[in-house]
Amino acid sequence: MAASTSLVPVSVTAVVMPGLSTNADFSDLREIKKQLLLIAGLTRERGLLHSSKWSAELAFSLPALPLAELQPPPPITEEDAQDMDAYTLAKAYFDVKEYDRAAHFLHGCNSKKAYFLYMYSRYLSGEKKKDDETVDSLGPLEKGQVKNEALRELRVELSKKHQARELDGFGLYLYGVVLRKLDLVKEAIDVFVEATHVLPLHWGAWLELCNLITDKEMLKFLSLPDTWMKEFFLAHIYTELQLIEEALQKYQNLIDVGFSKSSYIVSQIAVAYHNIRDIDKALSIFNELRKQDPYRIENMDTFSNLLYVRSMKSELSYLAHNLCEIDKYRVETCCVIGNYYSLRSQHEKAALYFQRALKLNPRYLGAWTLMGHEYMEMKNTSAAIQAYRHAIEVNKRDYRAWYGLGQTYEILKMPFYCLYYYRRAHQLRPNDSRMLVALGECYEKLNQLVEAKKCYWRAYAVGDVEKMALVKLAKLHEQLTESEQAAQCYIKYIQDIYSCGEIVEHLEESTAFRYLAQYYFKCKLWDEASTCAQKCCAFNDTREEGKALLRQILQLRNQGETPTTEMPAPFFLPASLSANNTPTRRVSPLNLSSVTP
Repeated sequence: MAASTSLVPVSVTAVVMPGLSTNADFSDLREIKKQLLLIAGLTRERGLLHSSKWSAELAFSLPALPLAELQPPPPITEEDAQDMDAYTLAKAYFDVKEYDRAAHFLHGCNSKKAYFLYMYSRYLSGEKKKDDETVDSLGPLEKGQVKNEALRELRVELSKKHQARELDGFGLYLYGVVLRKLDLVKEAIDVFVEATHVLPLHWGAWLELCNLITDKEMLKFLSLPDTWMKEFFLAHIYTELQLIEEALQKYQNLIDVGFSKSSYIVSQIAVAYHNIRDIDKALSIFNELRKQDPYRIENMDTFSNLLYVRSMKSELSYLAHNLCEIDKYRVETCCVIGNYYSLRSQHEKAALYFQRALKLNPRYLGAWTLMGHEYMEMKNTSAAIQAYRHAIEVNKRDYRAWYGLGQTYEILKMPFYCLYYYRRAHQLRPNDSRMLVALGECYEKLNQLVEAKKCYWRAYAVGDVEKMALVKLAKLHEQLTESEQAAQCYIKYIQDIYSCGEIVEHLEESTAFRYLAQYYFKCKLWDEASTCAQKCCAFNDTREEGKALLRQILQLRNQGETPTTEMPAPFFLPASLSANNTPTRRVSPLNLSSVTP
């Protein structure tokens, strides 16, 4: 997707807003600090509070500037002076969320700052009315039908200004937001890229662009400005695209050049480790972040997800109480409390708090996905489907929502739909064994056994989290009477669980030993068969079979039956699992047969 309309020379910045041109490297951290302080003030003046906070936090992580080096505020133009009274009044109304009133007093203002606040007030007024209607709507089906009525008018007016090249960096950002809200994705990307060229320091434009990029290929075709802000953008987009190694490398580079005290970077590194399920590392970083910034609420819902996965009830309870004391009406706080109740299996209460989070912010991705999980626990599949679909509307890259939809349709016994959603989840998380195992099970139900084999083998190859892929692959080989391949899978499974020392479910372990005992018995390998049969005696469900097999082996040995020498090596030797004996070759499941509902 080439951004043909977005190649605005960076020198335009000097005309639009002096002092905001940026370098491509981090050689002068003092200059970067000046730029961050300046853009924090400019975004605050325009009501872009999240961008202002981001810039201020980043500036705080850099060494303080001496008085002589502090930058004066940008000069006031004649237009700014004429609109000063109207702007000051309107900004006061804007700050108390009286958006219509702010827009009324800004009507007819000519300065770029006042014009932006005028248009932004109208946009936020429409969003506020839409959110109010969403809260009042009866059910999840109606939520998607509520629209911001101001968008079309704003698009027409901003489009005229854009064609006349009268929009500054902030105006381009707002135009891009309006286009994105109207689902004009290609046009929105072009405008956001243009905004980053005109005003590279505005983090909001980079973040909006981030939300529209769906894969690495799309990223390659963007013509982005050569600025130090691009490094923060790339680190963020790599995290979003699940390219975690690249993201962590970028964040490490940013720490090395001088941003080691940035709480934003630390939190992003924790989120990155959460995404690759390195739970211990992520928990350690979040705990450190809490000590550094104890009143921080951002990303604490992600922290609570990690505590939930580890079933750390007391820590999750403490986090929920702590956030309640700080701000009980933040979406993150509601999600943390929801996770706490979910861990206690109080799913109705958990769903209630996730609904409260969505009333506060209907576009909060985590709450939709978590609410879908709660509805699944309550066996309310139709509500779960609606919640997951809303999560995908907010962010199509949310693999948890796609995976949740797959699970829901699996419960409804609709394998073709289930397959479609699992494949979408797998495309977003190609190295997640859970997606691959789910895909394999789906193909198995559809009797596409070759594809199922590929999925199970690939799940094992990428690192099987739940230690189930080899067992499922072995059972598939059993079903196809491929005894040697089934034995090899069970052998590798036994080796894996004994080498890592994990406590596994006895059912799978006993199943593996029972099959191997019978397999070695048929092959007349008495020693190996005897070893496996003795292992079977340790499990309730295979004890009798193990004893019977041991008696048979003893009887045959007494009769002088000699063991065979045709088999290669006993199962404790890894030679039986050489590369030539692997059940299937390592084929990426993205080459699977295309079956869609």
